[in-house]
Amino acid sequence: MSPRRPAPRTVRRPSLRGGLRLRLVAGFTVVAVVSCLSTGVLTFREARTGVLQQSQDAVVRQFRDSVDARAPGFPDAPSRSDLNAMVADLAYTHRSQQWRFLATYGDERAVYGPQDSFDVLTPELLRSVRTRAAAVFQRVHHDGRSFLVVGLPVTYASSADVSTAATGLALYLVVPQETEQLYVRALITAIERATLPALGLAVLIALLVARGVLRPVRALGRATRRMAAGHLDTRLTVDGSDELAELSRTFNDTAAALEQSVAELRRMEARARRFAADVSHELRTPLAAMTAVTDVLDEQSSGLDQVTGEAVRLVSEETARLARLVDDLMEISRFDAGAAELGADDIDLAESVRRTLAARGWLDRVNTDLPAGGALRARVDPRRVDVVVANLVGNALRHGAPPVTLRLTAADGWAVITVTDRGPGIPEADLPHIFERFYKASRARTRSESSGLGLAITAENVRLHGGRVRAGNDPGGGAVFTVELPLRPRPAADTSPGEEGKEST
Repeated sequence: MSPRRPAPRTVRRPSLRGGLRLRLVAGFTVVAVVSCLSTGVLTFREARTGVLQQSQDAVVRQFRDSVDARAPGFPDAPSRSDLNAMVADLAYTHRSQQWRFLATYGDERAVYGPQDSFDVLTPELLRSVRTRAAAVFQRVHHDGRSFLVVGLPVTYASSADVSTAATGLALYLVVPQETEQLYVRALITAIERATLPALGLAVLIALLVARGVLRPVRALGRATRRMAAGHLDTRLTVDGSDELAELSRTFNDTAAALEQSVAELRRMEARARRFAADVSHELRTPLAAMTAVTDVLDEQSSGLDQVTGEAVRLVSEETARLARLVDDLMEISRFDAGAAELGADDIDLAESVRRTLAARGWLDRVNTDLPAGGALRARVDPRRVDVVVANLVGNALRHGAPPVTLRLTAADGWAVITVTDRGPGIPEADLPHIFERFYKASRARTRSESSGLGLAITAENVRLHGGRVRAGNDPGGGAVFTVELPLRPRPAADTSPGEEGKEST
């Protein structure tokens, strides 16, 4: 009486190499990218601000010094020629720097070079110069180029106090910023070149870290698969004291507890099997005597009174039922002990099925669809095939509804036996357990002729042939049992049936 084993299932196991490693590398790469971009942006902003600020301060200082040097001798009400002389002198002084100058006084304007329209002067800058007494500067992008524009109102300061007086004279300076832009572009290029090695280093570190993390994880995976294959003595080597080491210790503790539990279950199962075998063996002798006595009583029951005759028939039927149960238990014990042998012989399967039905008086109760005599032969154990067919047909006759149909066909090297009925079918909740020992689909039939071992013995006999058995429901109603036997001998399966079926008999 072995514990119920679930049907084998195929579990899709995610690849650690392509899963966790990829996530670790991707995580490190993302962190490295974010860090590089953040550092690069901050560095770029600070460096750009420093470069432009330094250039701007130097330009404003030089411009103010140049204007201050010429302001004392400049007329209070300059004419256009005075303004032209001022901007020409400033342009000559800074001729190597490509500076452009504009002087305004009232409605008068003077520029160095008639081709310069000074379109880069914005209304905001002009308004600030008119309303403020200090230098005003602004960076302007014009025609795809960057310029620093400085507006400087000329004022006179009184020696008696710090107050200033506007003269109405304003000077403007336009400085192209190509050199500064080159510095900025060089800075961007340097940051880009530094980012690629940083990313490569991050990926390398991620691979090393992933390797260190995945080594114990892969070892755990291999150990788990070994345990699933039945090697319950599998243990992991524990190194360190981190979370992975704790996980390995937990696995070892779980494996030890599982090994102990499985060993205890196996001992209990072995004791239960020995008990069933011993009880069945011990019952055979008294049952043989009881059967002989009931046979004698059956022969004389016609001469007994009605009450005594019914009692004799009841004892005879229950004795026969007990004998069948003991025979089934002995058969199961042989399967459990590995003592069941296959007495294979080359037989005509159609003729074997007909003899099974005829021996039990079922020929007129079962519709058959069998091939012609000699058309389908297989090397099987005739006695065990007889048990398989009898159990399936008997189960359909008892728990199904007519018509019961038996079909025998051949397909792809298999002999296929199908038994169908038109009864209520098998409840979905019972299908996974139908081939289990002592399982009965209907709880209302706990006392019936069924021992609960018929379908279990059927499944064992089929597997002993290397075949398959399954059960289900027909869409049109009723149960369907299908047995597939190899036309050529195959090794018997070692696992429990993963098929579903109907109530055991």
